[in-house]
Amino acid sequence: MALPSAAIRTLLRAGDSSLLSPARSADEPPLTVPRDPAREAARRELSKRMYHEDDPSLFQRALDAFWDWLDKLFNAASTATPGGALGLAVIILAVLAVLGALWWRLGTPRRQPTSSAALFDDRPRNAADHRAAAEAHAAQGHWNQAVQERMRALVRALEERALLDARPGRTADEAAAEAGRALPDHTDRLRTAAHDFDDVTYGGRSATEQSYHRIAELDRDLERTKPQLAASSANTAPNTRQGAAE
Repeated sequence: MALPSAAIRTLLRAGDSSLLSPARSADEPPLTVPRDPAREAARRELSKRMYHEDDPSLFQRALDAFWDWLDKLFNAASTATPGGALGLAVIILAVLAVLGALWWRLGTPRRQPTSSAALFDDRPRNAADHRAAAEAHAAQGHWNQAVQERMRALVRALEERALLDARPGRTADEAAAEAGRALPDHTDRLRTAAHDFDDVTYGGRSATEQSYHRIAELDRDLERTKPQLAASSANTAPNTRQGAAE
């Protein structure tokens, strides 16, 4: 790189000044400057900002270093791979294809719930309130909230019918298990609804329109279903009276 004129002048002043001797008297000895002071003077001159205005920024230098490292890494990998750079490219494409197939087959990784939380929050609402909220969310396509509210409506309706005791802190799985004992014909559907609720609320999954309509249909069916407990009480009542009469 050509040195700036100012730097050249400094070097001339700091270096061997015998080059300037023609301008001096022939009787005067040439002026000389020791090497170390001359080098220091040149360093100070070249360190001035005016000579570094076009230098690359720190980010640009870091980026250049990264690309240099990546280029060396790629060259080393292509050298060790059969087929050179083409073989390495084929291997990379094959790995990406496998990862894409696994992603498509398994879907987005889901966060598994670490524990079961309470089904209801602290706001006391009846089954009709939860159903209205569920329908409002469903009308807007908010299926996660719709599934949550419909499951709460289902459980609250069972509490209002005294098929479940109104117990704070109950989880969806616990509600499904307890309701299944009074409504055994719907045990599997209750368990599925509880799993849908847990997946949406604690598992990080997204609900679908089908899952919402499945819980809504179960909610309507339970309203029309008579509990087995009531039927069992009715069947045992005549036997009790008969035994007492005998």
